[in-house]
Amino acid sequence: MNRLLGILIASTKLGLTSFGGPAAHLGYFHEEYVRKRKWMDEKSYADLVALAQFLPGPASSQVGIGVGIARAGILGGIVSFIGFTMPSVLVLILFAMLFVGSDIGHAGWLHGLKIVAVAVVAHAILGMAKNLTPDTARKTIALLALIAVLLWQTAFTQIAIILLGGIAGLLLFRSAEQDSGIDQSKFPLSKKAGALCLTLFFGLLAVLPILRELTGSYWVALFDSFYRAGALVFGGGHVVLPLLEQELVPMGRISGEAFLAGYGAAQAVPGPLFTFASYLGAVMNGWQGGLFATFAIFLPAFLLIAGALPFWDLLRSHPRIKGAVMGVNAAVIGILLAALYHPIFTSSIGKPADFALAAVLFSMLAFWKIPPWIVVLTGAAGGLLL
Repeated sequence: MNRLLGILIASTKLGLTSFGGPAAHLGYFHEEYVRKRKWMDEKSYADLVALAQFLPGPASSQVGIGVGIARAGILGGIVSFIGFTMPSVLVLILFAMLFVGSDIGHAGWLHGLKIVAVAVVAHAILGMAKNLTPDTARKTIALLALIAVLLWQTAFTQIAIILLGGIAGLLLFRSAEQDSGIDQSKFPLSKKAGALCLTLFFGLLAVLPILRELTGSYWVALFDSFYRAGALVFGGGHVVLPLLEQELVPMGRISGEAFLAGYGAAQAVPGPLFTFASYLGAVMNGWQGGLFATFAIFLPAFLLIAGALPFWDLLRSHPRIKGAVMGVNAAVIGILLAALYHPIFTSSIGKPADFALAAVLFSMLAFWKIPPWIVVLTGAAGGLLL
């Protein structure tokens, strides 16, 4: 019980203070869990970060869950997740209730938040592209993915592109460098428990779309949409934007304006960007919907990290698997670039002044290294002035 309380205190502290996105979160985790509390050694933490980058889902949340599991088993992982995630969940649900309960749909500051989304996604793509598309082959995969998303806008396009990107990576990067001298990782989970989690992950991914069609239930459809988005996101939280937009906006479950306003607001709070789902669920179905969407989008991340930990040593020794992930990551860049144009740019930038504000906000993030929450407040103020 003392261990669980310690995990809750430490993770909640991080959930209240971790601004700056996944890369910054990993730095905060290292400082708190490795250097300060010494819950993990450097090698184990590096192994955990590598696994989280390898898997789809929110990398920083998965690392936090993994630290909790290493400290106190599955229950420790759950407590760690709750502490890190709940502060931003509560703030975004409150923002959603304000959006629904007030006539703020055309407020200037809300338009400013939509412009913030342009700057934030552009900055995220720039940083990710340097690492994920360093060569001509991966740049080509990204370009083809971009073209496909813009020309064939269906609910299944992104999934098909991610699969094709993996196949292309498997064929093109067969000689991906293999790690040498791999040490055995130490996490208190059996391979049987890991296999159970992975079976549940893939089972839900396969069964939910079938149940959605058979039952016609609104809640099953909603759970399927958020679960699938959480299960298929490679490359960080920003990638969830196009997946959720395709699932929710064309079907009229949420307006494009409300969607982008919430995405802008999500930049201003600490914690994982996946809590954007909490806002979306609350706009559609109140605070209960917010908690429902949060559970649905984070469940695959939890099942994957818990399921993969016992098998990580086996996975990371196979160059072909690493090659497939390289192809998937390149395709993700193309998907993000398409989302940057539509719906983000097309619905936010309507006149030269809008683009000028977006350029200033981008510069604050990329060149002057201003904290994201200040950028969000500047964008809201700029929207009021415009």
